[in-house]
Amino acid sequence: MGIYNEIYCAVRKIPRGRVATYGQIAAIVGIPKDARRVGYALSALLDDSDVPWQRVINAKGEISERPSAEVQRIFLEQEGIIFTKCAQIDLLRFQWKPMKRTQRTKR
Repeated sequence: MGIYNEIYCAVRKIPRGRVATYGQIAAIVGIPKDARRVGYALSALLDDSDVPWQRVINAKGEISERPSAEVQRIFLEQEGIIFTKCAQIDLLRFQWKPMKRTQRTKR
Protein backbone atom coordinates (compact mmCIF):
# COMPACT_ATOMS: atom_id res chain seq x y z
CA MET A 1 0.00 0.00 0.00
CA GLY A 2 1.39 3.40 -0.95
CA ILE A 3 1.74 6.21 1.55
CA TYR A 4 -1.15 8.17 0.03
CA ASN A 5 -3.44 5.18 0.52
CA GLU A 6 -2.27 4.87 4.14
CA ILE A 7 -3.06 8.56 4.65
CA TYR A 8 -6.52 8.11 3.12
CA CYS A 9 -7.16 5.10 5.36
CA ALA A 10 -6.19 7.10 8.46
CA VAL A 11 -8.34 10.08 7.45
CA ARG A 12 -11.35 7.79 6.89
CA LYS A 13 -11.10 6.82 10.58
CA ILE A 14 -11.68 10.38 11.82
CA PRO A 15 -15.25 10.36 13.15
CA ARG A 16 -17.88 12.86 12.11
CA GLY A 17 -17.70 15.93 14.35
CA ARG A 18 -13.97 15.53 15.03
CA VAL A 19 -10.83 16.87 13.36
CA ALA A 20 -7.20 15.83 13.14
CA THR A 21 -4.13 17.82 12.25
CA TYR A 22 -1.89 17.19 9.27
CA GLY A 23 0.93 16.36 11.67
CA GLN A 24 -1.27 13.97 13.64
CA ILE A 25 -2.14 12.01 10.49
CA ALA A 26 1.53 12.02 9.44
CA ALA A 27 2.51 10.51 12.79
CA ILE A 28 -0.23 7.88 12.58
CA VAL A 29 0.98 6.65 9.20
CA GLY A 30 4.63 6.63 10.23
CA ILE A 31 5.93 9.77 8.57
CA PRO A 32 6.29 12.13 11.53
CA LYS A 33 7.47 15.63 10.65
CA ASP A 34 6.10 15.23 7.13
CA ALA A 35 2.73 16.90 7.52
CA ARG A 36 3.11 18.50 4.10
CA ARG A 37 2.88 15.10 2.46
CA VAL A 38 -0.52 14.64 4.10
CA GLY A 39 -1.58 17.94 2.56
CA TYR A 40 -0.29 16.87 -0.84
CA ALA A 41 -2.17 13.56 -0.57
CA LEU A 42 -5.43 15.28 0.32
CA SER A 43 -5.07 17.83 -2.46
CA ALA A 44 -4.66 14.94 -4.93
CA LEU A 45 -8.10 13.51 -4.11
CA LEU A 46 -10.73 13.41 -6.82
CA ASP A 47 -13.94 15.38 -6.26
CA ASP A 48 -16.02 12.22 -5.78
CA SER A 49 -13.69 10.71 -3.17
CA ASP A 50 -15.13 9.17 0.01
CA VAL A 51 -12.19 10.44 2.09
CA PRO A 52 -13.44 13.08 4.59
CA TRP A 53 -10.61 15.50 3.76
CA GLN A 54 -12.42 18.37 5.44
CA ARG A 55 -11.63 16.86 8.86
CA VAL A 56 -7.89 17.57 8.54
CA ILE A 57 -6.73 21.00 9.67
CA ASN A 58 -3.48 22.66 10.67
CA ALA A 59 -1.83 22.52 14.11
CA LYS A 60 -3.21 25.96 15.03
CA GLY A 61 -6.75 24.63 14.73
CA GLU A 62 -7.30 26.52 11.51
CA ILE A 63 -8.26 25.66 7.97
CA SER A 64 -5.24 26.13 5.73
CA GLU A 65 -5.52 28.75 3.01
CA ARG A 66 -6.62 27.24 -0.30
CA PRO A 67 -9.49 27.62 -2.78
CA SER A 68 -11.66 25.03 -0.98
CA ALA A 69 -11.27 26.63 2.47
CA GLU A 70 -14.82 28.02 2.58
CA VAL A 71 -16.28 24.67 1.47
CA GLN A 72 -14.24 22.94 4.17
CA ARG A 73 -15.61 25.28 6.83
CA ILE A 74 -19.18 24.66 5.66
CA PHE A 75 -18.68 20.88 5.77
CA LEU A 76 -17.20 21.07 9.28
CA GLU A 77 -19.97 23.31 10.56
CA GLN A 78 -22.52 20.82 9.16
CA GLU A 79 -20.81 18.17 11.28
CA GLY A 80 -21.19 20.28 14.42
CA ILE A 81 -17.71 21.78 14.56
CA ILE A 82 -17.75 25.26 16.09
CA PHE A 83 -15.32 27.98 15.04
CA THR A 84 -14.15 30.82 17.29
CA LYS A 85 -14.38 34.44 16.22
CA CYS A 86 -10.78 34.07 15.03
CA ALA A 87 -11.80 31.20 12.70
CA GLN A 88 -10.14 28.56 14.86
CA ILE A 89 -11.36 25.19 16.10
CA ASP A 90 -10.88 24.29 19.76
CA LEU A 91 -8.60 21.28 19.46
CA LEU A 92 -9.13 20.34 23.11
CA ARG A 93 -12.81 19.92 22.35
CA PHE A 94 -12.90 18.66 18.75
CA GLN A 95 -9.59 16.90 18.06
CA TRP A 96 -9.87 13.18 17.37
CA LYS A 97 -8.03 11.04 19.87
CA PRO A 98 -7.73 7.55 18.43
CA MET A 99 -7.68 4.67 20.84
CA LYS A 100 -4.25 3.15 21.25
CA ARG A 101 -3.95 -0.57 21.03
CA THR A 102 -3.03 -2.23 24.29
CA GLN A 103 -1.24 -5.50 24.56
CA ARG A 104 -3.24 -8.31 26.04
CA THR A 105 -1.61 -10.25 28.80
CA LYS A 106 -1.84 -13.98 28.88
CA ARG A 107 -3.68 -15.41 31.84
